[in-house]
Amino acid sequence: MIEALRCGYNAHDALKDLGAGVTVGVVALPLAMAFAIASHVTPERGLFTAIVAGFLISLLGGSRFAVGGPTGAFVVIIAGIVDRHGYEGLVLTTLMAGVILLIMGAAKLGKLIKFIPYPVITGFTSGIAVLIFSSQISDFLGLGLKKVPAEFGPKIAVLFESMHLTDAPTAIIGFGSLLAILAARRFFPKIPGPVFGVTLGAVLVSAMDLPVETIGTRFGGIPETLPAFTPVALDWSSLKALLPDALTIALLAGIESLLCCVVADGMTGDRHDSSMELLGQGTANIASVFFGGIPATGAVARTVTSIKSGAVSPVAGCIHAMVLVAFVLFAAPLASAIPLSSLAAVLLVVAFDMSEYRKFGRLLRAPRSDVAVLLSTFALTVFVDLTVAVYVGVLLASLLFMRRMSEMTDICACRLQDGEDTSLAVADLAGGGTDVDLGGDLCPLPGGKWRVIPEGVQVYEIDGPFFFGIADRFQDILDVVSGSPKAFVLDVTHTPTIDSTGVNALENFLKKCRRRGIRVLFVGMRPHFIRTLHRFGTDDAIGSENIFASLSDALAAAGGSAQRNAAGHYVT
Repeated sequence: MIEALRCGYNAHDALKDLGAGVTVGVVALPLAMAFAIASHVTPERGLFTAIVAGFLISLLGGSRFAVGGPTGAFVVIIAGIVDRHGYEGLVLTTLMAGVILLIMGAAKLGKLIKFIPYPVITGFTSGIAVLIFSSQISDFLGLGLKKVPAEFGPKIAVLFESMHLTDAPTAIIGFGSLLAILAARRFFPKIPGPVFGVTLGAVLVSAMDLPVETIGTRFGGIPETLPAFTPVALDWSSLKALLPDALTIALLAGIESLLCCVVADGMTGDRHDSSMELLGQGTANIASVFFGGIPATGAVARTVTSIKSGAVSPVAGCIHAMVLVAFVLFAAPLASAIPLSSLAAVLLVVAFDMSEYRKFGRLLRAPRSDVAVLLSTFALTVFVDLTVAVYVGVLLASLLFMRRMSEMTDICACRLQDGEDTSLAVADLAGGGTDVDLGGDLCPLPGGKWRVIPEGVQVYEIDGPFFFGIADRFQDILDVVSGSPKAFVLDVTHTPTIDSTGVNALENFLKKCRRRGIRVLFVGMRPHFIRTLHRFGTDDAIGSENIFASLSDALAAAGGSAQRNAAGHYVT
């Protein structure tokens, strides 16, 4: 925030931030409570998160416009942690996630998170949307189910079997709130849809005295006090069991927050600091659970609302937290009248927005490997576990990326393309006569020049990075070459770098060649390539006498010039 305010801040900017902050605070009010209830914790924990984490994300984050708080992305995983380990387990998980985010920010890993493939993000986001949608059916229709299976398949079966338990007043309020939200979005876009829907539901229930479950009847209302600092007791025995969930929360928080920043940058032309954003997210999540909150991250919908409402700095996000403070201190009793079916309607809309069904359908037309990643991540999210889905999705995408990168690197012998006219080159090399049979294949060098490969020499070119993805292909060269060559010439002019696996493959190749009495010569080593070989000591194994700057010199050293060997092959 300080950096943003240094650029200049005046009274006019303050008024704009005030208006935007109030608007976002009003929008965040029902969302914070709805996300908390869906996460199997009490509604005030959502408000405390939006206050503490929302304030710190704006204060310490790397974006001028990002607004943070509880989001739908965390609902499923938080609910699972609470069901298995209670709120105390969630506190430890969030603390570890916060520390992981701090480490990621300090290590400047923010840019790496952006490389998580789009099909992975879309797959688990759409899967989360399906899970949120299914989790709200009971409250939306008033089925009164006290215990619903956590697994998606059994949950859907129980919901269908319980449809006859639908409570008419609850369903009417739920559908009324849903229609109100959609109508506000369609016809009155300046009115926050969630606020309109929840307010309408509360007014109808109170005015008509309907027997509908509310925040007051289930949770006893919202405390009228601010959250107090609560020390956390570390249960070291539970840390190992909770670490996978902590990693998932950290990864999701990083992805969501940076996506939020990218959206804000696209709308405003600003540029965020990804490492600073992760540091802010880590601090905010740690502070959140010390004040009774839950995990938080950047919220795209609230950020967009803030920008459209005229926000010019992080002050708007801080004001949004202060609006929620005012609500807790002065208007908390009003929350008791909010029907749970209205909050469920809010989350149904959130789930629909998260589903990104158009993008999902569009990705089904992508290459089959991307479709496989998308569907695998989606299916694992819905039917297995979000943690598993994230890890498997990233692993699959990484493996596919490695395969594609290895396919981009070619290892090839220089050969004449079928149908290419070589008569002119033959004439040049044979002193003008076109009836001379040189007995070999021709390949042009840049500039129209030609070179002869001496008899018993084979030339291979590596075009692309020499890394673990092509190591096996390289080691197979000796198995597929014809005859018993006296020497190999490896042209690495177009090989910008080599990794440790590539070095190992190269060393194994050199050993095989030495056992068979084959000399190996190198052409065109780049500085980074040579430095890597030097660190491993491989340059000594190669020998400086086998490293050449040009192909002509290497061919001469390998066995003679083209003019003296008419029974050779021609090469680029």
